[in-house]
Amino acid sequence: MKVLNVHDLKAEDSLLLTFDGAFDPHAEPGSELDPFFQALELYADGWMPDVVEGKRRRKYSRAAISKALEEKRHERGTSIGLYRTTWPALDMWPRLGYPPLSPKFTTLIEVRPLSFFSETEHCRKFVELVRAWACRYPVSYAKAHSTDDAQLTDSPNFGRDDETRRRDGFDKVYEVFWLNVFGPKLVETVGRERMLATPAWRVEELPNGSVLLVTWPTVADFASKEARLAQARAHAHLRPDLDFDALLRSLHERGAMLAPVEPRFHPDLAPLLSRVVDRAASHERQRRIAELNAWQPPEPEEWRPAGSALPPDVDDPERSLEYYSTLAEHLVALLHSQAPSVLEATPESLTDADFYFWREEFPTSRLREAIDEHAVPAIGAYLGEVLVRNLGGRWIPRQKLEEAQVLVGNRVWLPFVRARNYMRSRQSLLDYSLTWLYRVAERHRG
Repeated sequence: MKVLNVHDLKAEDSLLLTFDGAFDPHAEPGSELDPFFQALELYADGWMPDVVEGKRRRKYSRAAISKALEEKRHERGTSIGLYRTTWPALDMWPRLGYPPLSPKFTTLIEVRPLSFFSETEHCRKFVELVRAWACRYPVSYAKAHSTDDAQLTDSPNFGRDDETRRRDGFDKVYEVFWLNVFGPKLVETVGRERMLATPAWRVEELPNGSVLLVTWPTVADFASKEARLAQARAHAHLRPDLDFDALLRSLHERGAMLAPVEPRFHPDLAPLLSRVVDRAASHERQRRIAELNAWQPPEPEEWRPAGSALPPDVDDPERSLEYYSTLAEHLVALLHSQAPSVLEATPESLTDADFYFWREEFPTSRLREAIDEHAVPAIGAYLGEVLVRNLGGRWIPRQKLEEAQVLVGNRVWLPFVRARNYMRSRQSLLDYSLTWLYRVAERHRG
């Protein structure tokens, strides 16, 4: 049963709920979670899970949930996964934690894309769902917000180290998100009267003393001028020690970091850079596009004028050419399953190789000795073979690999030198890309 995995989809914003509540550790998991699933089935408007995952996947049903909870039961707790097979994508992870840890009911919900919650009714029902859970499973703090925007706040640490965050939790109002549930302890710290007077779209005192606060009717437009103003007003009200103008300015700065940027990549490298951007985290994507729009690849330095070419200095040129071909085959053997185009030795295969090495962070994820001894010779030989096959180039063999040249038009290129420069660092994979050298050689072949 194939599900939509939010982590495999295109990088875009989503709605994220984090909820840590209390529960009765002596009750059976199924009965203790019945109210949780009743509310889910009532309010999950358009994003209801249809797959339950324990040790295996099953179609959503209460019986499947009970089976999955039992399958995943261990000494300290139990957890299951809830997913969808159709748009929008859902990643949901309810978990019960037992002593000796503090008994805790935790759930995380991520629904992608965030634009699904442009509709007021979808948002209203989501709020009612969280309200129902917060009434049944008391929390110290819970929130729902744009995943991208929350990432920019350094939530849940908010500038603290992990040890401090685990010790103190959400002990004061570090941030106000779209939806917030403040537990009784935090309400008393702020002042119940002050909290209930917060200027927000919805403020409600729950029967267990918690307070539900929603800043704006819809979450998808969290970065709009009006929504940011509401967010800043609520935050400044709850934290009178903070400056309203500074809070609002910070919110608009975060919005600017997430605002769409039109890609204007170097045309020769656009296919590669587009794939690099696609690997960026959603909250970093626009900044990455802007950086790569401004970036220009350095002009290749691994060449000489044809008149300055070093003459062959090998006894058997044909044997040298066979050796280069064998080295190139080593690269094909390494990449063919991840980048099948390398079998064709085309310009496009160079781009696929560039992306593979960048994605794998190859220069830093492999032993330097192995890179210098095996990867660099294989990459250099493969680059040379592509120049020969596609641009009518001709090898000029030399005893030292770094001196071997490929004559194309009025220049000789040094593919093994390029490969060495290429493998210096992850950034070098872009600065000294194989694709870029090929495109420059292509322009100079006449």
